[in-house]
Amino acid sequence: MEKKWKYLTGLLFCNAYRLLRVIPNNDPVMGFTLPLARSGKWWHSFLFPATAMVSFDFLTGKIGIWTAGTALAYGLIGVLFYKYFKGKKKVKLKTYAKASVFGVLLFDFLTGVVMSSYIFEMPFTVAFIGQIPFTALHLASATFFTLVLAPVLDPQIALEVNEHISILEQKIKNFNNALEAI
Repeated sequence: MEKKWKYLTGLLFCNAYRLLRVIPNNDPVMGFTLPLARSGKWWHSFLFPATAMVSFDFLTGKIGIWTAGTALAYGLIGVLFYKYFKGKKKVKLKTYAKASVFGVLLFDFLTGVVMSSYIFEMPFTVAFIGQIPFTALHLASATFFTLVLAPVLDPQIALEVNEHISILEQKIKNFNNALEAI
């Protein structure tokens, strides 16, 4: 039951935030997909990002070939991460951040460069060069959400973050004590 709420809350949050259009490609989807791919079933790893893509396009009234392409690409990337995380006993926040970067680069290449070249008959190099600024913003957004959401959705990462916070608090306390001694 708890996982159903995570998925539903994730979809609602992703769509609501994406509707704000803070930047053209504000993307919390990767931040939800990675921890859910680690803890869920393979088909959950496909279904969550694919549903996020389709539901957003439905909400904005822009269902089309692009919807199918982005949903399929994001869904397959979710399955790829399910396979990647399946054999890992311990995952760190840094692992999630690297996976987010890889996932965005792959998604943007498939959808922004390959699909644009095919659907809009755009030269590959033009699509590739034109995709760079969009991907830079997409990387920043997706990585930010991955770093924020992974500790919320993955208890192992929450422990890691809490350990780092405890160490940092102790260092600050030691520093303050050293300042008071002066």
